[in-house]
Amino acid sequence: QLQLVESGGGLVQPGGSLRLSCAASGFILDYSIGWFRQAPGKEREGVSCISSSDGRTYYADSVKGRFTISRDNAKNTVYLQMNSLKPEDTAIYYCASSAYCSRDTKFVASWGQGTQVTVSS
Repeated sequence: QLQLVESGGGLVQPGGSLRLSCAASGFILDYSIGWFRQAPGKEREGVSCISSSDGRTYYADSVKGRFTISRDNAKNTVYLQMNSLKPEDTAIYYCASSAYCSRDTKFVASWGQGTQVTVSS
């Protein structure tokens, strides 16, 4: 299984930006890599995903136009650029590998440990 390590979380003011990184132990082109988040008291939800087969990207409606997912194949790293952050984006963000992109967590093969993102003034 692919091992994943997230970084880049932190505290940011509303309207600010953060870039999360997900470093993988293996060849990321063999996997679809997604970002999920979980806020206190809420279920884990899919945020974005980049497909292994064609590099197609997917976004939740709540982040569309503000977040951008990308990958650096040479570094085996996937990024999530988050702009125009809102307090409701506050959550632990996890990257995950799967055979294909899906919002359903049951298809996830491996998870990272998570990184906290807090949006607050």
